Amino acid sequence: MSSTPSTGKIEPKYIAWKDVEREKLNPLIEREMITGQEIMVARVFIKKGGHVPLHHHHNEQFTYILEGALKFAIDGKEIVVRAGEVLSIPSNVPHEAWGLEDTLDLDVFTPPRADWLAKTDDYLRHGR
Repeated sequence: MSSTPSTGKIEPKYIAWKDVEREKLNPLIEREMITGQEIMVARVFIKKGGHVPLHHHHNEQFTYILEGALKFAIDGKEIVVRAGEVLSIPSNVPHEAWGLEDTLDLDVFTPPRADWLAKTDDYLRHGR
């Protein structure tokens, strides 16, 4: 959402994914992000064998797999999430994931991930 300078009123904002910058984080992971005031949505492209290292954050997260499959290690369990399935990750729960095949996932965070916006998410940038 964007606000109108003269009124401060929040206005709807239309965004096409084709117009969103794709960021290459490492050879196997890329992402596109859109943020609102209280929420962030990101398309994350993880190639087979890609690894999102163990991390945690104060943001609540939903991961919706659009294509492919990811294996998560979370709360002492392994969970495989496939196309059409959603994983809810509560705040501050350590987790990591591996691409079992080329995967497109849609991550939703509240509040938006400050480390992603500031590009201080080194755990993703040095992975493979």
